[in-house]
Amino acid sequence: MTLRVVLIGYGLGGAAFHAPLISSVPGMMLVAVVTGNPERQEAVRQRYPGVAVLPEPAAVFAEPQHCDLVVVSTPNRTHVTLATGALKAGLPVVVDKPVAVTSAQARELESYGPPVFPYHNRRWDGDFRTARRLIGEGALGEVRRFESRFERWRPEVAESWKESRDPADAGSILYDLGTHLVDQSICLFGPPTHVYAEVDTRRAGAQVPDDVFLGLTHEGGVRSHLWMSATAADLGPRFRVLGSEASYVIHGMDGQEAALRAGRTPREPGWGQMPPETYGLLGVPGRARPVRTDAGAYQDFYKGVAATLQNGAPPPVPMADAIAGLEVIEAALRSAVGR
Repeated sequence: MTLRVVLIGYGLGGAAFHAPLISSVPGMMLVAVVTGNPERQEAVRQRYPGVAVLPEPAAVFAEPQHCDLVVVSTPNRTHVTLATGALKAGLPVVVDKPVAVTSAQARELESYGPPVFPYHNRRWDGDFRTARRLIGEGALGEVRRFESRFERWRPEVAESWKESRDPADAGSILYDLGTHLVDQSICLFGPPTHVYAEVDTRRAGAQVPDDVFLGLTHEGGVRSHLWMSATAADLGPRFRVLGSEASYVIHGMDGQEAALRAGRTPREPGWGQMPPETYGLLGVPGRARPVRTDAGAYQDFYKGVAATLQNGAPPPVPMADAIAGLEVIEAALRSAVGR
C-alpha cells in the first residue's frame, strides 16, 4: 500500500527536509502541501507538479479518508494544536522537533491513539551512526563520557520566533539544538538519572538562552556532556567519546542538511557520504586511526515510519524518548535557576 502524505508547513523544514525525504521513500507519496504563503505555494507547484496545495489544514482533518499520514513542520507553538487535529481525525502524525513545548503536552498527544512520530532526524547523521556503531561493537571498551556539540558563531540576533521569549514559542537554543543533542544521548544510553545545566543568554539583544551546557548522568554511570551555542568563537569536536579502551573524536557537521538546502535528494548516488579528510579518529594518544564515517540516511526515518504503518514495525523514534527528552529540558531549566 502506498501511504498518502500531507505536509503541513513549507518553510525551511518542510521544503528542505520533509518534502524531499518523503518523495524519496518507496511506498510514500506526497499528495498535498498546506501553506497559506503565496510564494511558498508557487514553490510547491514548481517543484512538485501534481501535488495539491491547500491554504488551511482544516480540509485535511475534515476529510481524513484522503490521507494516510500527516506531517507537521510549522513553528513550535503550533505543533500540539495541529498534531491534535490530525490525531482526533484518526490520522497518524509526524511532528517536527520539539514534538511539544512540555512533556505533559507530549503525553497527551500519545493518549489519542494513532501513532505520533517525533522527527528526530539527527539519529541518522553519519557521524552519530558511526559513533553508535563503534559503541555497539565495543571498539571503545566501556564508554565513560559522551561529549557532543552543536556550536555556531552567530553573534548577531536574528529576527525569528526562535528568539521569542514567549514560553509558548519554545524558543532558545535549548529547545532547538538541545532537542537533538539530548535525543542522541538518550538513544545511546537511555534517559538520564541526573541533570545539571548551565543556561546563559550571552548576545546583546537576545531574549532567550543562546549558550547552554548540559551534564547528564545515565544509569550505569555514563556521563553525557552536551554543548549548544550560538556564541562559540571556536568550534569544538562534534563528538568526543571516551571509553576504557579507546576514544572516537570527529569534527565538523554531517553534510545532509547542506545537500538538502542545495536541492539534492537521497535518490542521488553517494547520498550522505563524507570525504575521507572529514573522518574521525579512533584510538588512544599516539595510536589513533581514521575511521570511515557511515553514510548519513535521513530518508531512513521515513522508511521506518512506513514500516510501522504498513507492517507494524517498531517506530523509528519512540514517543517515550521524545517525552524523556522534554523532561530533560524541563529539568535543565529548573537546574539553571537552582530548583
